[in-house]
Amino acid sequence: MTGNITRRGSHSWRIKYEAGERDPKTGKRQTKFATVRGTKKAAQMELTRLLAAINSGTAVNPTDLTVAEYMQEFLRNNRDLTPKTAERYAQSVTFQIVPHLGSIPLQRLRPAHIEEWHATLMRSRGQRGRPLSTHTIAHAHRVLHRALQRAVKLEFVGRNVASAVSPPKIVAPEIEILSADQMAEFLNRTAGHALHPFIAMALGTGMRRGECCALPWGALDLDAGVVRVESSLEQTKAGLRLKPPKSRYGRRTISLPANVVEIMREYRRKQLELRLALGLGRLSADDYVFPHPEGGPWRPDALSSAFSRLVHALKLPRVRLHALRHSHASALISAGLDVVSVSRRLGHGSANITLGVYGHLFASKDAAAADAIDAAMRGTGPKP
Repeated sequence: MTGNITRRGSHSWRIKYEAGERDPKTGKRQTKFATVRGTKKAAQMELTRLLAAINSGTAVNPTDLTVAEYMQEFLRNNRDLTPKTAERYAQSVTFQIVPHLGSIPLQRLRPAHIEEWHATLMRSRGQRGRPLSTHTIAHAHRVLHRALQRAVKLEFVGRNVASAVSPPKIVAPEIEILSADQMAEFLNRTAGHALHPFIAMALGTGMRRGECCALPWGALDLDAGVVRVESSLEQTKAGLRLKPPKSRYGRRTISLPANVVEIMREYRRKQLELRLALGLGRLSADDYVFPHPEGGPWRPDALSSAFSRLVHALKLPRVRLHALRHSHASALISAGLDVVSVSRRLGHGSANITLGVYGHLFASKDAAAADAIDAAMRGTGPKP
């Protein structure tokens, strides 16, 4: 396979080369052309790269498709994404990828562009004027990487340049955790409020917001003191949808604390009285445990807003709704539960996920472990 270079202008060169495939009619190799702007040396390097790609079988047909055009096509045709994931991907494409890389021809995208893009994002600010988190940047990198992997599969590009550069290391934000006294304060001071049973369930089980919103009465067995988590409510631009757990571990049965059982019994009694007064009949197994005052389930985002307003009104510790789940996990770890038990109760796909979020809490128990083994080795520990 051969090729040559001819000048086209003062700063551009035409590359003529033989492609690897042959014409089905003549049997001759197809002749292709490419234009390179810059020096002759740059054109020679591009010719060398093209011939090497043809020889290795990684050559792709030239295209003028830009990164922006390809990313939009990727979003339109990636049908294996859930609606919520598709929304998050679109946000990354719209706000982090296209503004900085969109004008670059897809086949001209290089690792240096990716590295420069990371640096730009680290210096830039989000929609609310705050610096972008490393989590947001890493997510944008994953979206681009997945899109380019598909481009390789479709032979738009010869390699995934996002694989050559690692995203910035994620700096995990400090998670919000309520102390035991603060958990009791939340329950005591919200008593009588419409959100009190929800807060009790979230603190007592560690269930996710969407799991609580989707919970039907048929999944709650107060006599046995357990709740079955079988689905979650997801909020997207298209509306609400019930979805199954992400993994088999997400579908789980959780034992209820005694005080939560008492709170839920009283809550059920009052809910039933209200339904009968309104002529709605008895509760069915499919009725939501935590319905919105206007009917139907709570929209997860609306529930978070209502919780924030309640916290502000009662001057409670300023935490977000998800802090109830974190606080539940923290209480279990403080009580000495092992990581596998905590992981299963939270519905994590593996214990590694639990350690990734709460590893520092488990680490804090290590000093006590050292003291215990020291006492045993000195013969001063508790006798069996």
